[in-house]
Amino acid sequence: MTSERKALERKLEERTALVAVLGLGYVGLPLAVVFANAGFSVIGIDPDTRKVDAVNAGDSYIGDIETETLARLVKDGKLKASTDFADLAKADAVSICVPTPLRKTGDPDLSFILSAAEELANHLHAGQVIVLESTTYPGTTRELVLNALTESSDLKVGDDFFLAFSPERVDPGREDWTTENMPKVIGGITAACTEVSALWYQQALETVVPVSSTEVAEMAKLLENTFRMVNIGLVNEMAVMCARLGIDVWEVIDAAATKPFGFMKFTPGPGLGGHCIPIDPLYLSWKLKSLNYTARFIELASEINTNMPRYVVDRVQEALNDHGKALNGSKLLVLGAAYKPDIDDLRESPALDVIGLLREKKANVSYHDPYIPRIEHEDWSLESVTDLLEAARQSDMVVMITNHSDYDYAALLKNSKGILDTRNAFADIAKGDPKVVKL
Repeated sequence: MTSERKALERKLEERTALVAVLGLGYVGLPLAVVFANAGFSVIGIDPDTRKVDAVNAGDSYIGDIETETLARLVKDGKLKASTDFADLAKADAVSICVPTPLRKTGDPDLSFILSAAEELANHLHAGQVIVLESTTYPGTTRELVLNALTESSDLKVGDDFFLAFSPERVDPGREDWTTENMPKVIGGITAACTEVSALWYQQALETVVPVSSTEVAEMAKLLENTFRMVNIGLVNEMAVMCARLGIDVWEVIDAAATKPFGFMKFTPGPGLGGHCIPIDPLYLSWKLKSLNYTARFIELASEINTNMPRYVVDRVQEALNDHGKALNGSKLLVLGAAYKPDIDDLRESPALDVIGLLREKKANVSYHDPYIPRIEHEDWSLESVTDLLEAARQSDMVVMITNHSDYDYAALLKNSKGILDTRNAFADIAKGDPKVVKL
């Protein structure tokens, strides 16, 4: 065991190591808070001055982090933020939590990872542990990050510094499984990298699950989200088929879910949202294309899920037609814009596509979301209506997209002329009501 490793492990166990978190978004800020709560001194680094200023003011912009908690950690000197990557030179442990979006062409955009790795390479030193948390395809940590770190350095991975991958498992708005108690998979470039990285995370997280390599850890994340994507694609297609057969897909799913084994309940909806499920499996699909292999399940599920917003618009058009109305010129109220209930996260939300498609059809679209007061998307912007029930009364149809728990569904049913319910939100109060059309 090298002297650098011994010294680093001692700092990690004594929690005197300085922790740096690159990227202060939905993954990075909660992780920084967890490490700070565990006793580490943490510096969050992000080029967005608004995020940096908010953190240093103790003002949380992430729903899962209470402002009171953040303010306490900042006041106690355990957490601060900076836009200066030179602060990495002082860090003993670095977590990379930057975005990994898809380009318009469907190719992975790794520019944020590469930029972070290049900045880190300028300040890499012996006795440093680095963990990539940004979701990507198998091989990224070894092929891109490691190469960027060692291109102009004589430091040896596994001896002088330690590099690993640990997939984030953040589910915004969830209270039962959090950053602190969610089991954490971690795999290193070498066995020593895995051991040092696991030791670091064990100081703050309840359960750490070591695996044999960075590739295994990267693939595990993609399997988790591909599993969900494919099964959601299956029930979305089931919804389309049931509609054509005149069968209630929700009743079918509930009946199947009574089987005590061999079945896991998934529900259909207007499309996929959030960063993980719509995007992560496509990283794997893209990677396999370079090996002359077509990931057929992934591509088929993606096609079905991507087409759901258009299917929703078709259902709206059919429902209006049944009432003698054209989609062109109709007043429509989209209910809920966030990608899932009770959060303010718009990332990849199907509401954006539904609204955009309805606008293309010349419908007069408004929306309401108690968590999202304004939407600015591509070439259009909208503000949430202030009087929800009045907007419902004035609309030809309400299109339920996100079933927030604080909606008064009985009042909405009473004050609406018609409702397309893509989430089965009105199931308990609208049985047999002709005003409600299910997905």
